[in-house]
Order: sequence, then structure tokens, then C-alpha cells
Amino acid sequence: MTIQLGGFFMPNHPPERALVDAHEWDLKVIEHLDTIGFDEAWIGEHFTAPWEPIVAPDIMIAQAITRTRKIRLGPGGHLLPYYNPAVLAHRIAYLDHLSGGRIMFGISTGGVPTDWRLFDYVNMGEHNREKAQEAVEIILKIWNEPGPWEYAGKYWNISLPEPMFGSLQYHMKPLQQPHPPLAIAGLSPKSPTLNVAGQYGLWPLSIAFSHRHLLSHWQSVAEGAERAGLTADRSTWRINTPVYVAQTDDEALRQVVDGPIGRAFDEYLMPLWKAAGLINAFKEDPSDPDDSVTVERMARDAWLVGSPQTVADKFVELYRYTGGFGGVLATVFDHSEPQYEAAWFESLRLMAQDVMPAVKARLA
Repeated sequence: MTIQLGGFFMPNHPPERALVDAHEWDLKVIEHLDTIGFDEAWIGEHFTAPWEPIVAPDIMIAQAITRTRKIRLGPGGHLLPYYNPAVLAHRIAYLDHLSGGRIMFGISTGGVPTDWRLFDYVNMGEHNREKAQEAVEIILKIWNEPGPWEYAGKYWNISLPEPMFGSLQYHMKPLQQPHPPLAIAGLSPKSPTLNVAGQYGLWPLSIAFSHRHLLSHWQSVAEGAERAGLTADRSTWRINTPVYVAQTDDEALRQVVDGPIGRAFDEYLMPLWKAAGLINAFKEDPSDPDDSVTVERMARDAWLVGSPQTVADKFVELYRYTGGFGGVLATVFDHSEPQYEAAWFESLRLMAQDVMPAVKARLA
């Protein structure tokens, strides 16, 4: 199984960062990933999270297409309940052509409660998943089934019309046939969203800050596939985790704990998850006290942090622990300040050019 290496842009930026600076820095990182040999880059979408301020990943992707040559690009992902699926079907197909077939289509059901409020949803829960499933069905139908047809759904009524007036008709098919890869992100233990991935044959993207519930993620994918009469394919499974590589373990740990990654977890992610009652997602042992969850402990025990040799060892251990996967996505944090940027770019290069060849040789 070929293992892919990607970057996952949450995207994470401290709230004081100007939007234009955050956007341009993310583009700079994508260019760097393309140059050093990363295979993929995924850009998240949020509406009401100041630490994750990119609200239109397709705009960033459109700009990144012109600055890169090989790397595959995708939203990670578009929040389906908040879009008319016919609009997204056209937009993704258009980007696929502009990129020469380098587009991946990541989707999400949307889990931010302030987004629910913004769009007049009051914690829709299961309804969000239902709405996302219906959107997937419509998008695939638009791409794959010739018209005319009508789709009368619970949330949308969509029609692919007959040609009119001699020149008007639906025409925007993706360049990749039958369509670009579809992926869906899941976070919670035994993620119901990743069950949808299995049911529809989508790529599962596991967002996991600990290893423990990765096993339940794959179980959820496999159960969804079995229910649909499909076979879950581990080569499509992507695992998103923080990554930092330096010449020594001590240097890598210091850069994480004392740098932008540590700040993001200490000031944003862990307080947010504690307030939401989800801090157990950071624990390898759910019986551990909440105050045992620290950046240093996670960097040592769960994340791909250390020297090239240490990170290769951790990567192989993770691969064998989970039973195998198709790719790792290094979480991208804002290291744009001058004292951090060069070491971060070198960390990404070491991951691509030192760690990955060693991992592939050991797993061959």
C-alpha cells in the first residue's frame, strides 16, 4: 500500500494575525509542500472560529493551483449543510479542470455550535448528518447521471433540466472521471460521520489528537461499508496528527511545547474541548485526570514529534497499531513569525525527505 504524505490546514492562526497575512502564509506553506514532495494539501473551512479563520478554502485552492505543479489540493472540508449541493458540484468540477485533475473534495457535516446559530440551526445533530448525506447523493447524481431528472429530497429539491432554446444545458462535469476523490472528516470516538464514509465509499479523514480512538474510527468506517455491501479500503484512510521533526528529540519537543503548536493547544484547542466536555479525546487512557493532558505529554506519547529516527519509529508503530492506513496529514500551525518559520519549513522537509523514505522502506 502506497502511503501518502499531506498537510492539513485547519487552518490555525492566532486571532491577532491579519486575515491577508494568514492567507498568504498558508499559500507559502502549500508552495513549500509541493516543492519538497508532499502529495496532498487539505484546507479546512470554519465560519465562527477566530483561531481557524479561513471561510473559503476554494478561494485558497484556486490561488494555490497557479503556484504549484504536482500536489493534490482539496477542501478539508466544505460544510455541506450550509451549501446548496448543486453549487458545490459546479464549483468543485470547475476547480478540477483548472487544476488539471488535482482536486480532492473533502466534506464535513459541521460541528461548531456558533455556526449552527449563524445559519439558524439549533444543534441539529443527526439532522446535520442526514443533510450532508443527502447533499452527497445529489452531487454524485449531478456528476454521474445524465438528465433530465428530478430529485425531491427532505432538504433540497434539485432538477437536472432538459436542454432549452438550443444552447442551454448542464455541462460542468469534473475532469477526473467519474469524479474527484470524496473524503469526509470525523473526530469523535466511533465517529458516526466516518460511518457515512464507509457507507458511501468516501475517504475517511481521522482527526485524532490521541491514538486511542483511531481503532474505533476504522471500526465505524468498516461497519458503514458492510451495511452498504462494500469493502472498506484502508488505502483511502488519512490520519491527521501534529508533526514536528528536528535534528534531536529534545529540540523537536522544545519547538512544539514552547512554540506556536503549544500556544494553539494551550490557548485554544484544550480550553475549547474542556468547555465542550470533550477533553477525553486527548487522552490515551480515559481514566486519567484532565490535568494530565498537556502538550508535552501528547508530543511525547501520541504525536509524530522528534528526530527523524524517532518520528519514523513512531510512524511505523502507529501504522501497525491501527492495522494500516493510506496517508498521514501533518497538521499545519501558524509558524509565520521569523523566529519559528525556518525551523518549521525544515521540519516539513525532514518529514518528506528523511522520514517518509525510511518509513516506506521499513513497511515495504
